[in-house]
Amino acid sequence: MSYSTAFPLVIESERDENLVERVRAQRSTLRTSLLDHGALLLRGFSVPDVTAFDSVVRELSGDLLMYTERSSPRSAIQGQVYTSTDYPPNEEIFLHNENSYQQSWPMALYFYCVQPPLTLGATSLASTREVLARLDHSVREEFTRRGWRVVRNFRPGIGLTWQHVFNTDDRAAVETYCSKNDIEAEWLPNDALRTTAVRQAVHRHPVSSEEVWFNHAAFFHLTTLDAEIRDGLLEMFDEPDLPTNTYFGDGGAIPDDAIEHVRDCYRVATVRFDYREHDILVIDNMLTAHGRETFTGPRRVAVAMAEPFQPGF
Repeated sequence: MSYSTAFPLVIESERDENLVERVRAQRSTLRTSLLDHGALLLRGFSVPDVTAFDSVVRELSGDLLMYTERSSPRSAIQGQVYTSTDYPPNEEIFLHNENSYQQSWPMALYFYCVQPPLTLGATSLASTREVLARLDHSVREEFTRRGWRVVRNFRPGIGLTWQHVFNTDDRAAVETYCSKNDIEAEWLPNDALRTTAVRQAVHRHPVSSEEVWFNHAAFFHLTTLDAEIRDGLLEMFDEPDLPTNTYFGDGGAIPDDAIEHVRDCYRVATVRFDYREHDILVIDNMLTAHGRETFTGPRRVAVAMAEPFQPGF
């Protein structure tokens, strides 16, 4: 199946048109465009605040989702509308697909620019169809055959705690969640938790049936971290105890050159745009990976997720 090279597709209003009304009138066309292009940039419409943003999401995708099994710090703004990842502005966020380390995930992501940064700060995008096509056949085949594994360690004072990630302080509730979602949970001393999950690296999109590169293998891999942060963590922890790391699904190490090749494929496929106030970016989460540039100035971007999907159901 071919897809358009316009990425993201920019749909612009020159007269401050009410976006909810546009979506209501053209929902089917917009849904088709999202599937074709993988991402839509809705610009110049009347979306004055987060409440209006919430209404747009509901009109196009239905109810908003709660952020569960978290991997990054976010703050709730209003209901199920959150801040974008609360990382320092001098830290790049590498490309990834939201919640691809989980058993289920949102099919639709929404970004709403409350206040653009002074410089940079784009939500960088990469087509997962293009990333997969660019992968060397041997790398693609090995990930397809072996899958990928993510190991996460949660401990007080280092990164996210398990209480924050699972939205509870009840160990039994965590164990139940993990059991239902194919996650191995191991309690460690000092109120620490280690989780292990094995997932597919290549998936088929449920509507288009196209194969896509959909995983967190590169994002969570130790070598994707800034060298100074990586070296600091290795001074503190043995490899099995790192906050996050990835392997092949059978537990074998992913060679550094293979994961660097994966990162290179993401980079070559990456596109960017500069945010304008009240822009809304809509992403098909399986067709489009996203990241974040470094930036200067008070960048404020709200995020919402919708359309839960679980393979096989």
